[in-house]
This record gives sequence, structure tokens and C-alpha cells, in this order.
Amino acid sequence: MDTIINFNSIKEYNDFNNQETLHPLVSVVHLDKAEKRQLRRLRYSFYTIFLKKIHCGDLRYGLSNYDYEEGTLIFLAPGQVIGKYGEDYYQPQGLALVFSPDLISGTPLGQDINNYHFFSYAVNEALHLSNEERKIILDCFDKIEYELKHAIDKHSKHLIVSNIELFLDYCTRFYDRQFITRDNSNKGILERFETVLNHYFQSEKPDKIGLPSVAWCAEELKLSANYFGDLIKKETGVSAQEYIQSKVIDVAKQKLFNLDKTINEIAYELGFKYPQHFSRLFKQKTGLTPNEFRIKN
Repeated sequence: MDTIINFNSIKEYNDFNNQETLHPLVSVVHLDKAEKRQLRRLRYSFYTIFLKKIHCGDLRYGLSNYDYEEGTLIFLAPGQVIGKYGEDYYQPQGLALVFSPDLISGTPLGQDINNYHFFSYAVNEALHLSNEERKIILDCFDKIEYELKHAIDKHSKHLIVSNIELFLDYCTRFYDRQFITRDNSNKGILERFETVLNHYFQSEKPDKIGLPSVAWCAEELKLSANYFGDLIKKETGVSAQEYIQSKVIDVAKQKLFNLDKTINEIAYELGFKYPQHFSRLFKQKTGLTPNEFRIKN
């Protein structure tokens, strides 16, 4: 079986792509400088962002093939694998921004990097850019590359990290736009989410596996947990977890009208492991304990 190629340093990746190493912790890689290479799987020990210029099918992420269109960005966190095995050779195209976690360690970006959820989005949740957005992204690449080519001084690290942060902030804005405009991809997600929850509470799943998690719902909808969570937040103004909790309370209210069941029995039917957790959540959301709600209604 073919082995995965691991890149443990920026220099290793630069050498692989015939790229000069200007900084040991960050690089803007011009992929068209690389020689034609055989399809294979690659793992990166650093943050990697690809901007693909042309339509090609040379990348594979997880178990899904994906054709990258012009103006498409994909984000990989350290340790993720991309690519596929094959006999064919291809010419890489586009740009890549790669930077080590060590570069941003101790900086505001280092503290906030986990807030950029798109580093853990699935491949089919890549960011598709308009022409104007692509110009802004290319300008960010240029600014970072300018600093890499500039003689190192006391301002270098701050400017490089600040420009990477600016790059990521623009990507956050563009993803917000994509949540709204890519109707074909996102259409009906909220309705499907509601259907998934309805089916869940009408089944024996709560008794068997407990309360539905955000990750479970995302998997049912064929989305990554972070992309799903961000999309629901954009659509409803509340987190996916809060939405699930509201659904739990709605179902609980209906069950509380059945006086043949105790509060504890209802808690277990909803998927709570401990009835007191149900009572605490119910009072937090309604201002009443389950028993107070039952008496009042």
C-alpha cells in the first residue's frame, strides 16, 4: 500500500514544490513551480490554505473527491490529509499559504485560531470566491509575500501575522456571504434539521443513545460539525446546541401534559441520563420547573 507523505516543516514542503524558503515558519507557495507529480496522499504539520486557479480534480480530502474551481479556497489544520492514490501525473496549479503553529504562538491570532472554524470544514464546504473577493485574497497573498522577501526587522513577525489574520478575517466575511448566496448547497438545511430532530424524538434513539448532539445531527445532514454549527447560527441567530435544547423543551412540554408519566420517566424518554439535568435545563429555558409547568397548565 502506498504510504502518506508527511511534511513536518515548511522547508520540506517548499523543497517538494521547488520553492525557495524565505522564512522557516511561513511561506507563500507558487504551486506551478513544482514539477509534475503522481497522485498521492499528503499530510501537513502546519496550517495550509490552497487557492486553486483552474478546474482540476487532483485533490481528495477525507473520503470524498472534489473538483476545485477557479477562485476556490480550502483550509487544512495541522495533521489533516489531502490527496488520493493513483497512477496519473498532474501539474499543480494555484497558490498555497502555509504557516506553522509556532509562528502564531503567543500572538492574538494564536489565541483565536480555533475560532476560524473553516479549518475543520469538510472539502465540499470549501469557500468559493467571486472575482472581487479573489482580488482581495490575492492582495493578501502579495502582502504576506512582500514581508517574506523584505529584510527581516523588528516589525517582520508582527506584520506577517497581522496580514495572515487579515486574510482569515476576510475569509470569515466571505463565508458569511456564502451561507446566504449558495442556495443550492444550503437550501432547506434548517427544515431538514427540524425533520431530523422530529424523527429522533419519535424513535427509540433518545433511550438508546441519549440526547442528540450537534455532531450527530451534522453527520445526518452530511455536513461537518463546525460548518453545520456556523450555518445554523447564521440562519437562526442561536447556536445549533441552543436550537437542539429548544427542541428538547418543546417536546418535553408536550410530554408533560401526559399525567400518567412521572417527571423522571419523561426525562429518561428525552434522553437525559439524570432527571435533575432535565429539570435544570427546563427551568433555565422556561423559568419553571417541569412540575411547576405541569401544575400551571
